[in-house]
Amino acid sequence: MRTIRVASYNIRKAIGTDRRRVPERVLEVLAEVDADIVALQEADRRFGVRSAAIPPLLMDNQSCYKPVPLNVQVDSMGWHGNAILVRKEAQIAAHDVLHLPYLEPRGATMAEVTLKGASVRVFGMHLDLSGLWRRRQAAAVIHAAAQGQEMPTVLMGDLNEWSAGRGCLADFARHYSFAPCGRSFHARRPVARLDRIMHCGKLKLRDCGVHESAAARTASDHLPIWAEFAVG
Repeated sequence: MRTIRVASYNIRKAIGTDRRRVPERVLEVLAEVDADIVALQEADRRFGVRSAAIPPLLMDNQSCYKPVPLNVQVDSMGWHGNAILVRKEAQIAAHDVLHLPYLEPRGATMAEVTLKGASVRVFGMHLDLSGLWRRRQAAAVIHAAAQGQEMPTVLMGDLNEWSAGRGCLADFARHYSFAPCGRSFHARRPVARLDRIMHCGKLKLRDCGVHESAAARTASDHLPIWAEFAVG
């Protein structure tokens, strides 16, 4: 059995709780979390050319990560702000973007990654503020994930669901198990579990949590969540 650590982090376009855009702080937090695979939300700026919130040169020089090449927009790191980072030594066998039904533009990303001799499939997402559209988007992600059930699968992101177990949470729970990571929003005083990590039965959860540090409380309005899985 090999252990792979994953994380999900809404970086809010690298704008911290002090309203300053400091991408170096995001990289500092990612180094603290030390995950093998990271799903980012709000990874691109919202307007204009939607350039990556973390400049590519900064990512390359000051982190152990590389973004999964989604090949959607030249200057962007993600798809509707969703990006997947993997360790530089990881192999990316496949990647794709998911077109989700939406009221406001939303999407999801997928990557098949081999690392430490184990292969996993990861979906990253940031769902709608509307409960009705969240459930439609969840259904689209569940349908896409069902197309490759033979591979161990992790789904993670900012689900924007405030309820304890209703709405899209109930929809996902019919197919996947939730890692009980804890409250991640707001970063200065967490009151809600908006960020979630889910997994299929082929992965054994070993540990999980919310990463709280001085850097994490200022780098974004969300705290990163993480989970460790045994992969056979």
